[in-house]
Amino acid sequence: MDINVAFKSVSDKVEGALAVQGFKKEKVSPNEGEIVSLYTSETVAYSVVYFTDKMHFVMRQCAMTDEGPDNEWKTLATWMLDPERDTMKEVDSIANDFVDNCTSVSAAKRAKSMKKKKKKNDDDGTADPLFLSKRFVTFFPELKEEIKQEEDCYYPFRGVTFTRASINPKLQNFVKKANKKDMEKLGSLLSTQYANGDVDTRSIITIVILNEMPEDKYDAINECLSEDLQRAWKNALKFKGKKVKPEKPKKKKQSMVERLQAKQ
Repeated sequence: MDINVAFKSVSDKVEGALAVQGFKKEKVSPNEGEIVSLYTSETVAYSVVYFTDKMHFVMRQCAMTDEGPDNEWKTLATWMLDPERDTMKEVDSIANDFVDNCTSVSAAKRAKSMKKKKKKNDDDGTADPLFLSKRFVTFFPELKEEIKQEEDCYYPFRGVTFTRASINPKLQNFVKKANKKDMEKLGSLLSTQYANGDVDTRSIITIVILNEMPEDKYDAINECLSEDLQRAWKNALKFKGKKVKPEKPKKKKQSMVERLQAKQ
């Protein structure tokens, strides 16, 4: 069975059910190993994903913001599908279940209770490094699980360490292959978060993210940034290659087992 045919069968049925509710299908750029369809309304987004390595379908839901889905996805249903063994009968079962998950009475109540989220703190500059990291889930969905693991293990969130270990390698590969539109999307995200970010977030954007980009991509990135961020990055380049005060080590959270052992 061709997995692309199977995916189209599922997504077409979901699209038909959601179109009646006023949803529209959006263009998406899936990561390697994923087939994705995205449907949005004023307040809610649904996503159907097939992970080729794990061979399973997922239907997810999240709230909308002024900039698009907030990417705080909640999984509504998961189905295994092996294209070498399964048939269109299983595909139809998956499609029917996904349609039920977005058209049932409970789905309607859930969607009605969701409100469009406002853009975070445009005027007070309080968006922190954790908020910045979550914005990159739009580019790299696998970051969601990495962010969760970081939050579970360390408090407060290690913005610099996490950016260098988890975000920068992905971004550096991204810009090597990025076209003009991709670069503009990245520039918009960085410029918005720089404008809204606190001091730590701004430093991460300039010194940690931009200064560590491939030098042959500097011009292409710079022309997609806001004037404020262009000026800030120009100043930050003076620190490139110099030692700066390292991030203060964060205390690792104890697991439940470790806490119980400590009480014994």
